[in-house]
Amino acid sequence: MRKLYCSMVLLTLVSIVSLPVLADCVGEVTARRSGASSSATESWTKYVAHFDEYVRATQTVGASTLLVKDGRVAFRRDTGMGDLELGQRIDANSLFQYGSITKTLTAITVLQLRDRGQLSLDDAATRYLPELRKVSAPPGWADRITIRMLLDHSAGFQVATWPWKQGLSWEPFEPTSWEQLVSMLPYQQLRFEPGERYSYSNPAYVYLARIVEVITGEPWLTYVQKNVFAPLGMNRSYFGTTPHYLAKHRSNNYTIRTAADGRPIRQANGRDFDPGITNPNGGWNAPLDDVARYLCFLTGAATIEPGGQRLHEIVLARTTLEEMWQPQLPIPSSQGRAGEDHIGLSFFIKQRGELRIIGHTGSQAGFHSFLYFNPATRTGVIAAFNTDNVSQGNESLLALRELAFEMLQ
Repeated sequence: MRKLYCSMVLLTLVSIVSLPVLADCVGEVTARRSGASSSATESWTKYVAHFDEYVRATQTVGASTLLVKDGRVAFRRDTGMGDLELGQRIDANSLFQYGSITKTLTAITVLQLRDRGQLSLDDAATRYLPELRKVSAPPGWADRITIRMLLDHSAGFQVATWPWKQGLSWEPFEPTSWEQLVSMLPYQQLRFEPGERYSYSNPAYVYLARIVEVITGEPWLTYVQKNVFAPLGMNRSYFGTTPHYLAKHRSNNYTIRTAADGRPIRQANGRDFDPGITNPNGGWNAPLDDVARYLCFLTGAATIEPGGQRLHEIVLARTTLEEMWQPQLPIPSSQGRAGEDHIGLSFFIKQRGELRIIGHTGSQAGFHSFLYFNPATRTGVIAAFNTDNVSQGNESLLALRELAFEMLQ
């Protein structure tokens, strides 16, 4: 995502409802080692050692990670600083931005409407968004794009949502309105015939959120707060600028580049920024505790508590979540492991022998993160970092993620 910033404030949404069922499931979201097996402890110790080494090697300013097991946070690691200038340390209250992990929220809102009979995944996207016919493409291609293709990144849209790449002061961080995005459609191109293959696309998720808005008659940011955050008790999750009462916990984010003389240069990017109309593809902010609640929902751990199944059915049926985790298309070998990595309906599926891991990664400004879980073991992991070292390759991060998979067996 672009790393310019604007001061425009988008609607901030915070859930103030916390249902007791999920709260009982998660409990106090703190490290609970007493119930952990020795093998789990060993796996965590190995993982967190690599986590700390990654933080050190990449000069990451601050980071957090935790492991959820059966609806409890079994282990947690917070390290470094949230804001160097303010002397603010990373702790359990620190607020990170999760980038494209947000796409899983957007997909859930779409599947909610499907389950209520308000849309079909095989509906043409232009049924709800005729504006998509403005995109540069051969005749009829735009009308072949289905909601399912937007979900599994096979519609043909390019990754970038916007053309501004020079870093000039007048360029917006993100498009801020639907009208602005529509005016850009003639300058977007379908790179291949819809449905032909996988190609990751940020615009696809902006369009999905707009479909939710057209059907429900309310902003997607409002819809997700009422239909996902509130019932799951994710009461510190928000979009846009940070609410005043949470502002002291907001982590800054940093970019590290290499100067001409080889010295690393660290730049603070600012504690708040506005993703604009592209919030549904990457704008979720929260402490890790809220993400732990989300993992509790995804792993099905809440269903073992009295009333937990009812809560899950309010948000999304378990059978629908399982549907979202079925492989739709293979990921090219240049972007994943050939034959082992697939895209589902927004979620990525990582097959490692008999081990099936579900999840997503995220990157926005200087923040980056990953979220993975194993529904079979009701285990999940989340890691968030507030620094992007652009001079470093991805190999060490990929190795850390693979190590995280081992903990989820």
